Amino acid sequence: MSLFLADLWPQPLDPLHSTSLSALVATLPLVVVLILMGVLRKSGLFSALCGLATAAALALFVWRMPAVMVVGAAGYGFVYALWPILWIVFCALWLYNLTVETGKFETLRSWIEQYVSSDPCVQAVLVAFCFGALLEGTAGFGSPVAVAAFLLVGLGYEASLAVKVALIADTAPVAFGALGIPIVALAGVTGLDMAKLSSMAGRQVPFLSLILPAYLVCVVAGLRGLKRTWPAALAAGASFAVVQYGVSNYWGPYTADILAASVSMLVLLALLRVWKPAGAAIEERLHAAKVSATQALVAWTPWILLAIVVSVWSFLKLPAIGQHAIPIPHLHNAILITLYNKPYAALYAFQPLAAGTSVLLTVFLAAIFLRARPGMVATCGWKTFRQLGIPGLTTVTIVGVAYLYNYSGMAYTLGAAMAQTGHAFPILSSFLGWVGCFLSGSDTASNLLFGNLQVVAAHQLNINPVLLAATNSSGAVAGKMISPQNIAIGVTTVGLIRQEGKVLRSTFAHSLIFAGLISLLAFAQAYWLIWMIPK
Repeated sequence: MSLFLADLWPQPLDPLHSTSLSALVATLPLVVVLILMGVLRKSGLFSALCGLATAAALALFVWRMPAVMVVGAAGYGFVYALWPILWIVFCALWLYNLTVETGKFETLRSWIEQYVSSDPCVQAVLVAFCFGALLEGTAGFGSPVAVAAFLLVGLGYEASLAVKVALIADTAPVAFGALGIPIVALAGVTGLDMAKLSSMAGRQVPFLSLILPAYLVCVVAGLRGLKRTWPAALAAGASFAVVQYGVSNYWGPYTADILAASVSMLVLLALLRVWKPAGAAIEERLHAAKVSATQALVAWTPWILLAIVVSVWSFLKLPAIGQHAIPIPHLHNAILITLYNKPYAALYAFQPLAAGTSVLLTVFLAAIFLRARPGMVATCGWKTFRQLGIPGLTTVTIVGVAYLYNYSGMAYTLGAAMAQTGHAFPILSSFLGWVGCFLSGSDTASNLLFGNLQVVAAHQLNINPVLLAATNSSGAVAGKMISPQNIAIGVTTVGLIRQEGKVLRSTFAHSLIFAGLISLLAFAQAYWLIWMIPK
């Protein structure tokens, strides 16, 4: 075994012979993307390309990674971005475009205005928080932001505010993501018990879920808005948090978001039947046709189908059928992870029946139910393909950065340096997840990136590894709203392409606040609230 390891390229943890300096240099790709998008207002694609160029230069000339491996790592990221990430986003947007073309999305918008509430604060809670969480729990990968943002624009929101609210809302459900995949991946990469990781994340994120609707209301209308609509925010947040905690602790990660979002939506709708926001503006729609209960049910059907099909698809483990593991040339088991002294696998698991395929099935089922002609379905598909042009390239590039960052060893350099902070590490633990999600746009990818590093640091500091591993997933939720990949997908549906930098600046402070809250909670759980860690 030792002879075999000697033939591998070892990732240098400290290429500049100074832990602090090496870690500082390792942050440059992230800094480049943040400055170009957030300060200089460059497009997401240009910023991602510059970040990729920076990462490649550092990998080649500082970390001394062989050029063929640099190409292989970035290429691996490109392929993963296309399938399954963009595949599921493409199909989800296709479903959304179909509902728009058939008029059902407009029916849904009218129903919300007429029978739910015309108050923008309540709309933010129902659409961005409840409905967005349902989409995150079923499809994930940017689809909640894209769909929720467009629906908010249809309800009268300014496009930039709609995207901002949708991005901030897409945090609390992210730790359990699409059918619990982030926690499943975290268990796989760390070797820790999945039930314990699910329970631990379920003892962190629900605190964020509880306050998130109220936070959204303040973003939309400040404290005045919260004073007017606090019952709605409390009902939605409390019901979501309770169910998310219960399911994640006593059932598992798979349906934590789906059930929490469904219950939260039902509780909010029930509340709105007996309570209305004080002082809410009432619009007389003399010429607007009223939406009947049957029409509303038809408008909701594509999204109900989505939740059912994706859930059954995952429950039956259909993605595993036909799965084929493809070794990445010059990369698979050719790198030595110095931190763990083991070879680095690079197996691309191609799944023809990946989650996106279940969403595609939903598109066809919805087309049949809505009696959409084949020509209309094809037109919506082509429209979706054109919409995802620039955002898709941005996504492919930024995921390539993430994979290169990981395989070159830069991620481990940064993580190892942060782990040397000693007893303060639980505070930084959340921000490791935050960095990973910022880079990849995925809580799952963040867990694959830093999950094992959290476990190593936990053993060194004599802290329960379940806590720090789960904190990686919980902290990553705050990085979702500033991820170039997620922002690129969000701006697509509301006509803000090439304004990603403006959106990033509008969400960055909120992202830091959320990551800080998770950090403080993790620190308290590590030293004072130890009883909250699953035994």
